[in-house]
Amino acid sequence: MPSPWIVQWAGLVPAGETVLDIAAGGGRHSRLFAGRGHKVTAIDRDVSALTSLADIEAVQADLEDGSPWPLSGRTFGAVVVTNYLHRPLFASLLDMLGPGGVLLYETFMEGNERFGRPSNPEFLLKDGELLELARGRLSVTAYEARLISEPKMAMVQRIAARKL
Repeated sequence: MPSPWIVQWAGLVPAGETVLDIAAGGGRHSRLFAGRGHKVTAIDRDVSALTSLADIEAVQADLEDGSPWPLSGRTFGAVVVTNYLHRPLFASLLDMLGPGGVLLYETFMEGNERFGRPSNPEFLLKDGELLELARGRLSVTAYEARLISEPKMAMVQRIAARKL
């Protein structure tokens, strides 16, 4: 089931734009955007759940092992990231957005340790960190830092923003 945040803001991505789903997992957001008529590139360490999906380019890569970025030189109309945080990718995320490209990002933040995993600060956004990432580079359409109760209690931070 796609994240309600991603579903809510998916309409920001203009028709025909390509979408990059980072740490795509089982492909819930890849399927959402493919179903909306977008060409989708999904990248994950394990793409076994993605290889049989039509209209989705599955790219197998470990994003954290220091290997060169496998999509070097490519740009996308949107970059989608949920429940994943690897700060060294932040600059690449912004570089991969084409002019007017949309960043849809949602993951856990400080305070989540009260509710379980992730609890390691390395995997929790600091207060306002996504806003700081956007400052001067993206026009923020929507931003939240809040407690959610579905699918489980968690502290999350999320942003929908367009490249300037």
